[in-house]
Formats: sequence, structure tokens, C-alpha cells
Amino acid sequence: MAAPNLQSPTTINGKTVYTALGTTTEATILTNSSASGKALRVTFFSIANVDGTNNCDATVSIYNAASGGTAFKLAHTITVPADATFAPLGRDQSIWLEEDRRITVQASAANDLHVIVSYEEVG
Repeated sequence: MAAPNLQSPTTINGKTVYTALGTTTEATILTNSSASGKALRVTFFSIANVDGTNNCDATVSIYNAASGGTAFKLAHTITVPADATFAPLGRDQSIWLEEDRRITVQASAANDLHVIVSYEEVG
């Protein structure tokens, strides 16, 4: 595992992942494997509460390993109001996901949250 040299990347690809959190179990949203040879720049992160009545808490963690590891909280039990959106990151406050790292989201209620993450894959 090494941080790729970003001075002269050979490719920069824009990508988006999205998921509906169907349970209250922590879900991996984005992973950068230990041998990817890439860095991922997260440029947009949105959590939408699609429940029209109830609030739902969201926790966003960054792990220092693609599998297992220690969680570091980007957002911890943030209440997303009914029919509202929470954006823990935007282009003006992006983060890099190095090799052997992952981002997870956990909801306090099943089927309430939709997550969208846009990122640049640089390698």
C-alpha cells in the first residue's frame, strides 16, 4: 500500500455511487482497495431522508482499512429531518480516500436514507 503520486496521473475518472440503506446495519459506500494504485477524491456526498414523516440519524465513518480497521467519524448521529438532505462533504471541502480505506454510512431507521457519493478516481 502506497499513496499514488498525484503529480502526473495517467487517468482521472469521474464516478458516482449511490445506495438506499435498507437496514440499520453499517453499509460500505466507497472502498479503495490496498492495491488499487489510485487515490479517490470525494467531491460530493449527500444523504437524503426519503421518509416523509420521520427524522433519521446518520453516521458517516472513514476506516483506516478496506476491511476491518478503526473507524473515524466524519459525521456522528446527525439528524436528517424528514424530506431533507444532509451533505457532509462538498467540492469546497473534499477529502482523499487513500489505498486501503473505506467510507461507511449507518442509519438509525431502515429504508429512510439514500446516499449519493461522487468522486474522482486518480491514478
